[in-house]
Amino acid sequence: MKRVVFVLVMTMGFVGTAQTKTELQKHYEAFYKEMRLQGDVNGVINAMTHLNVLAPTQERRDTLAYIYANNNQHMQALNTIGIEKNENDSDLSVQVKAISLKALNQPKRSLEHFEVLFARNQNPYLAYELADLKIQTGDVAGAEANIEYGLANSKDEMKHAFYERQQPYEASLKAAFYHLKGLMQFNKDKNNIDGAIALIDEALKIDPNFNLASLSKQALTSRKEQPAAETKD
Repeated sequence: MKRVVFVLVMTMGFVGTAQTKTELQKHYEAFYKEMRLQGDVNGVINAMTHLNVLAPTQERRDTLAYIYANNNQHMQALNTIGIEKNENDSDLSVQVKAISLKALNQPKRSLEHFEVLFARNQNPYLAYELADLKIQTGDVAGAEANIEYGLANSKDEMKHAFYERQQPYEASLKAAFYHLKGLMQFNKDKNNIDGAIALIDEALKIDPNFNLASLSKQALTSRKEQPAAETKD
């Protein structure tokens, strides 16, 4: 009799726990929807974290990492999904790893994830990221290939966001590729400043308001004039 009572109590306990877990999951699913409606990022993160604990799935983990990355919490994003290259990663997971590692100044690690994204879906936006990272890591030949692809496939309406000013802005993607080509030219041959400036001028012809290209041209022009100034002295 005692054994029957014990089993009955244990069974009721398991049922009660299951019901509580289901109720909590429903609560946080509703909470998540409400926080999204309100645009409360911290609330969304809170809800998704609880859902990951209650009913963990890779999709939820990827979504949480994306929310962190989109909120410039890149370390938290990577702590959620890791930094390793994994063939089974979703596109969202690879994207988060790529942008978060780039934001944390890890260009080599970021590059390998952007390569995965580009292999899955070739487009000029990813080509730009690859070219930029390859210039940073010294892969001039690789950068050149991505730049030529970008120039050939960029449409006039395509834009790229830049953040060097206090107020972020967008510039023509094709102009951005010409700007990168100018920087790449300078890295290849620092004595051919005129060649680099000519390419940046092409960028400014396409988009005269491209601030970063203007800054690069000013820097290169100043560098070109420096030896003459030193000789004069």
